[in-house]
Amino acid sequence: MNIRDLEYLVALEEEKHFRKAAERCFVSQPTLSGQLRKLEDELGVILIERTSRKVLFTSAGDAMARQARQVLKEVRELKNIGHYFADPMSGEIHIGFIPTVGPYLLPLIIQDLRSHFPRLEFYLYEEQTQSLLKKLEEGLLDCVVMAELANIEGVGSLALYEEPMWLALPQHHPDALATQLPLSHLKGQKMLMLADGHCLRDQAMGFCFAGGIEEDTRFKGTSLETLRNMVAAGSGMTLMPKLAVPVAHDAAGVSYRPVIDPIPQRIISLFYRHYSVRRPCFNELAERITRLISSALGE
Repeated sequence: MNIRDLEYLVALEEEKHFRKAAERCFVSQPTLSGQLRKLEDELGVILIERTSRKVLFTSAGDAMARQARQVLKEVRELKNIGHYFADPMSGEIHIGFIPTVGPYLLPLIIQDLRSHFPRLEFYLYEEQTQSLLKKLEEGLLDCVVMAELANIEGVGSLALYEEPMWLALPQHHPDALATQLPLSHLKGQKMLMLADGHCLRDQAMGFCFAGGIEEDTRFKGTSLETLRNMVAAGSGMTLMPKLAVPVAHDAAGVSYRPVIDPIPQRIISLFYRHYSVRRPCFNELAERITRLISSALGE
């Protein structure tokens, strides 16, 4: 038994498909299948029921995959310890971003980070909040950049910036003539929202409910760009994070206006496992990102 065998087993348990698991591990399907058969022979138990239609894990396979995942997590932590003592700002770093942050933050920071920290090799991922937190816990990600949420356990965080949300409305809308809009002015309006699973949805809805604004339940967007296009088509209005607002506040059929009294906003932070030995690295990354993004937010 070796580490690579455990990686094959975990990949197959998560993908439930031999070809997809093999592609993920960068090996041929026969290689992956053959190594798992050897693992079964070594253990003396059947881990996987192989059928023509799907992959089923036995009880032994489920237990083995759970333990393998923990072993791989510890192996990654051992590697991190080695990198930390050799050079805290070197080696691979795997960072996750939520979809309402990644597309707008990364273009502003990634080239600078690569230049400023040349010995770090950045691997970037974009997924929804719960998936990112799960991968952070399992050690598949070193840190995650996302909005602050209540009751997140087992992680530490470094605040990066506060991001206001602006109102996006069709350019022909009467309120598009205003310089800024009090939240109370929108009472009774309906707002387009992202679908469940996006933390921005929960944050935006909190402000909307407090201001007497209802959700337009006829449509739920899968991305900010989908919502932007719906607004441009005259199908409603929505709240947009400031980094997603174009420099020209009237563009492509959409007008963007700041909301005040109160200002709806969210805190974007870098999250990491409490026990991670890479905390000094995270501190430097957070400080650099905060410095880079302040000008983009007009601070």
